Order: sequence, then C-alpha cells, then structure tokens
Amino acid sequence: MVDSVSPALARRIALAAQGFGRPLPGSPGTRQVAGVVDRLGLLQIDSVNVFERSHYLPAFSRIGDYDRALLDRLTTGRRGRMVESWAHQAAFIPRELWPLFEFRRQEFRSQGSEWGGWLVENRELADWLRAELAANGPMRASDIEHDANERRGPWWGWSDVKRTLEWMFRVGEVVCVERRRFERVYALPEQVLAPVLLGDPPAEADAVRDLVARAGAALGIATEADLADYWRMKRAPVREAIRDLEDAGELVPVEVPGWSVGARPAPAWLHRDARRPRRIEAAAVLSPFDPVVWFRPRTERLFDFHYRIEIYTPEPDRKFGYYSLPVLIDDDVVGRVDLKSDRKAGVLRVQSAWSEPGAPADTAARLVPVLWRAAAWQGLDRIEVADRGDLAPALRSELRSSAA
Repeated sequence: MVDSVSPALARRIALAAQGFGRPLPGSPGTRQVAGVVDRLGLLQIDSVNVFERSHYLPAFSRIGDYDRALLDRLTTGRRGRMVESWAHQAAFIPRELWPLFEFRRQEFRSQGSEWGGWLVENRELADWLRAELAANGPMRASDIEHDANERRGPWWGWSDVKRTLEWMFRVGEVVCVERRRFERVYALPEQVLAPVLLGDPPAEADAVRDLVARAGAALGIATEADLADYWRMKRAPVREAIRDLEDAGELVPVEVPGWSVGARPAPAWLHRDARRPRRIEAAAVLSPFDPVVWFRPRTERLFDFHYRIEIYTPEPDRKFGYYSLPVLIDDDVVGRVDLKSDRKAGVLRVQSAWSEPGAPADTAARLVPVLWRAAAWQGLDRIEVADRGDLAPALRSELRSSAA
C-alpha cells in the first residue's frame, strides 16, 4: 500500500531537502557555501543584475549575507570546484557531474542545421579556435583576433567567432572556465578538467539514473515531471530511471492528496533520506531561478502560488514588477517584492511589495530583517519602499520601527 503524505508535510519535506529550516550561521564561511552547492547540485545562471545575479541568491536565501568571493572561488578559475554546463538551462555544476551530461552534448551534436550544422559548415574556424586556445590558454571571444570576430546580424549581435565558440561550448569542444564582466571565458576541456572526467562517459541510462537520484535528494518529494525538470531531461528515460530507483529503494512511491495531472492523482516519490520535519522556520527572498520556484507547475502545486517573472513584460503590463522575488515565510510562499540595488545612491529599493491571500499578519515584520540583511550584503545603507503593492504600507511602518 502506498503511503499518503499531506500537502503541508510535502511542503516541509521539499523545503528541508532544499536546505531551509536551519538557523542562519553567524558568519557563513566556505563550508556553508559549499554545503548549499552540494545540496542543490547546480546554480542557474542569468544575466539580470538589477538586484543581484541569480547564481549568488540561493546561498543568500539559505545562509544569509555571505561573502560572494567564497562562491566565486568555487565557480571560477581552473581550480574551481564547478564548471558551467547546460544543465537546468545554463548553470554551474560540480565538475564531477561533467561526464553525466555527455548524452546532452550528443543531443546538441545531432540537432542538424541549428547546432551541429553550424560547426560542420564552420569547421575550419572551429579548428582554428581550438588551436588558438591551445596556444594561449582560456580566452574570451572578445580577446580573440580574427577577421570573423565582428558583431553582425541577429543572435545578440554575435560575431561568427562568438557563435562558433557557443556551439563548441554546447557540444563540449570547449568549456566555460569562468566569466569576466559576465562574458564567458572559454578553455579546452583538457586545460580545465581532470583526466578522469574526460575518459569514457557513462551510458545514457546510467547517467540519467544518477541525475534522477540527485534530483530526488534535492527535491525531497517529487513527481515524475519535477524529477525530469530538475536537469531538463526527457520524460521517457526519467520514467525508466524512477523504476530502477524505486526497485533499489532509493525512491519510495507516495501519494499527496491534491497533487494531480488533470483529473488523475499524480504519482509522487519520496527520497529515502528525506527528512519529515514537523515545522519549518524560515524567512527569505528567493531568486526567480531558485529550485524551490523555478518549475512553475511544482510551485503552484506546493504553495498555490502563481509566479511568472515579468522581465520581458512591457512595463505598463507588469503586475508585480520587473524583478519580483518570492517571499518565503516558514513553509509557505506568502508574497513577492521587486528589489533593486541602487548602488550609486546606496539604497536597496523595494519597488513594489505584495502579499498573497492568507499571508500571516506578521509578514512585514518577518520580512524586514531579511531586507536589512540583503542591503548589508549588497553594501547598501538604506532601504526605501515605493508606494506600490498591498504589502508596502506595512513594510514602511516596520522599517520605521526597526530604525527607531
């Protein structure tokens, strides 16, 4: 008989698996930052820097105002513990996971004219770029001198050199060793990765099973769709991996009342090592690309929270703001705040603040210390709340009280 897990317990299991519910460390160090990386398994990358770049935010949400240089040492350079890969979109992953994504690189190689075709048609340029990196070491596209390195056409104005390097990155002919001013620095795999990572990769079925197991541990409790989305994998091989992991006792089938696919209950699985906390104490803002909220169907299933980022929505049509961050209080997502780090003025700007129906009465009081930590983390001295959103008046009142 399949065990039943209540929706409330499912939320707590999911948040505990993601590292919430623990006291904030007094002075987060390398061990705490690395612990976040190990727990999540990846950090999604995004270029928007209006508050802070997305890959820095999951650690802030879980351990508070840490030194970002600690994460930089893990994610960048030849000696870093992580490397950039196309995992859940562009993401930093631990280097030991590199071989597991060979099946994805092979998919990119076989995608015809869109991907592999470009490299076939521009093989001479790709070979020249390999030789250039072999001779000079890691380089940005903008550092490479070549007649084809001139911005033109679509693709964000990419030059043929940049476009070729991007295709080479997708198929694994080069890796991104770090970013400078957010521009990728390309290197040959053998310049960056240990030889053991460059040998024969695992079979696709074995790689998918390993990745599904890691997703199960990171999510705590999940549907097939959740497990597939964590690494953006196809459902059929994920389904087979779930069967294997269920047979091995690593994933335990459960049902969660209210979790459904259409009119049918959605099968779910609990990771065998998942904690079942009786309560979660937490107060945090979440990146739009945090694993807690990045798969919107799961976000709605867990929290009854409809979330869409409005970066690409014309300003007159935005409801909640340009870079609206979900607000987590204890075991629920109860609101959202649109944050901007005004570094020139030294102000953390709360451009809008909204509460969800049923949000606790102390939401503003619980959120204000988070905002002060965010301001300190960004090196900002003040917080200013714009008059937009139903949570804004309570936030301003709490800020006045905290400053008194």
